[in-house]
Amino acid sequence: MDMKSASGTRRMTVAQAVVEYLSKQYTVDRISGTDYRERLIPGTFGIFGHGNVAGVGQALKQYQHLDPTIMPYYQGRNEQAQSHQAVGYARHTRRRQTFAISTSIGPGSSNLLTGAALATTNRLPVLLLPSDTFATRAADPVLQQLEQPYAYDITVNDAFRPLSKFFDRVSRPEQLFSAFHHGLRVLTDPAETGAVTISLPQDVQAEAFDVPEEFLAEREWRIRRPDADDDDIARAAEAIRAAKRPLIIAGGGVLYAFANEELGKFVELTGIPVGNTQAGVGVLPWDHKFSLGAIGSTGTTAANALAAEADLIIGIGTRYEDFTTASRTAFQNPDVKFININVAPIDAYKHGTSLPIVADARKALVKLNAALGGYRVGADLERTVAAEKQRWDATVDEAFDTRFTPLPAQNEIIGATSRAMDAEDVVVCAAGSLPGDLHKMWRVRDPFGYHVEYAYSCMGYEIPGGLGVKRAALAEAARGGTQRDVVVMVGDGSYLMMHTELVTAVAERIKLIVVLIQNHGYASIGSLSESLGSQRFGTQYRALDEEQHSFDEGETLPVDLALNAESLGVKVIRIEPGQKVIAELEQAIRDAKAAPEKGGPILIHVESDPLLDAPSSESWWDVPVSQVSELDSTKQAFETYTEHKSRQRKLLG
Repeated sequence: MDMKSASGTRRMTVAQAVVEYLSKQYTVDRISGTDYRERLIPGTFGIFGHGNVAGVGQALKQYQHLDPTIMPYYQGRNEQAQSHQAVGYARHTRRRQTFAISTSIGPGSSNLLTGAALATTNRLPVLLLPSDTFATRAADPVLQQLEQPYAYDITVNDAFRPLSKFFDRVSRPEQLFSAFHHGLRVLTDPAETGAVTISLPQDVQAEAFDVPEEFLAEREWRIRRPDADDDDIARAAEAIRAAKRPLIIAGGGVLYAFANEELGKFVELTGIPVGNTQAGVGVLPWDHKFSLGAIGSTGTTAANALAAEADLIIGIGTRYEDFTTASRTAFQNPDVKFININVAPIDAYKHGTSLPIVADARKALVKLNAALGGYRVGADLERTVAAEKQRWDATVDEAFDTRFTPLPAQNEIIGATSRAMDAEDVVVCAAGSLPGDLHKMWRVRDPFGYHVEYAYSCMGYEIPGGLGVKRAALAEAARGGTQRDVVVMVGDGSYLMMHTELVTAVAERIKLIVVLIQNHGYASIGSLSESLGSQRFGTQYRALDEEQHSFDEGETLPVDLALNAESLGVKVIRIEPGQKVIAELEQAIRDAKAAPEKGGPILIHVESDPLLDAPSSESWWDVPVSQVSELDSTKQAFETYTEHKSRQRKLLG
């Protein structure tokens, strides 16, 4: 494997040192007095080209030959998709684990850019190891090298700088030590985590040097869980006691801090209702007495009704995305104030709050529970919560139970999928109309049961992200944990963006269940376009009308996505339009769940009517409308936009 050199060192290539180093890194996390120790990087993805085949590729092969458990290698069909798999894995493991990804130079590395942006936006860890051009410039320019005459040291990999939470380039072997030490520091920091990019020039990867044994020894990275300041807790408790209509907004930070049980204690103690963000679905079961469900532009009418009147918002682990605040129209009480509990200062200080608490969500809630002994909201607020919750639950029941034929509404498909899945199963989605409909209607019963990537809302994330979730679920079950099926819900638009990781699932015989909803276009943006006066322009998959140069009125494309999946080696179940489509869909999902775990992926193909909308959130999302137009539809849309815009607030409080 390596050659003995000076005392306390080993002669290795840079790539060999990287692989062995990563195999020895562990996260340690203490939750409620119990330590959890996990391998930080359980494996490496890679697609090989001239930039990494003789470096990282050789190192992975060498260690595979010696002991396959040192650093397992996983194939993928697209570099971006590999990063999505890593993010899905990281989310399900609550940021304790992720994957490393090796790419070649040029398009191999730039294919990772979307994945880097997605990871950083979602505050989820992924370790990117894109190869780079020759550090020595012995070959100049090398194949796929970017040349900029004003700055010759710029490479394609410099594009990662604004997309990463940490970036470094190892131009000399000796730089390896500081690059990875600081990179993994960021990777395991809840307040800073995201994409960590360490650029590895292709010649440096193969260069040999004397590696200190200390660098190759096991290292533990303790996940920081900062406690809340007592003075901050006292001020927050005082504000809560003074509030008449407080409301909690729970985000993903509650789940990453394993704070859902402490949140449950908090709401039982105080009676304060909870609305959740996309990342926060699962903090409470959907039928919990104080759970109002989704909040904001894709929220429930229950959460939005309480938000409009709230005089105190307690944000816990949320970054206040515009969907969460309904583009700053959700909170209409002129005296509304904000308490923001977040491990990341950037989020704790949002909306100009005078009550930021920079702390781990669980530790902050433990202290708040102690500080608020004896406090409870008024009975009138509890009655309002119960009434609004009952109203929304009845709305969802109707949406799930209405039977449109021969093509069902997406609402019915969501309802059938929910009924067929077990409480501990995981639904995965990312972009289009599905995330909004799932956010407001999905009846989550398990903290790990909902995984929707919505911070970046990346079309194409669904299948590779779902595959990453399934990998994590399989590892969880192998350790004696919960057995979970993973069901990906995806529209035809997102499917066409990045479906090739189905081949990865086929190769590894991973049972990933995919519900593919065929609506022949972009249903979400079609609906938005219509509401903005643009008449669903460019959102339908139709044959080109050459006279008008339009794709809006032509024939439906003769595309068979079920046959496409079959050609990739996937087992496919077709649900034909008709009177029994929902019953047949529900049974198909149950049959897929009953299939052998090592039987490979199963895709269920069902068509829907894209013009049948989900129940209204009675909310708004700020997408500017043309201020002047020759289209009457746009003029009318601008009048509506102006009315909503007048309700927008700065939310300083």
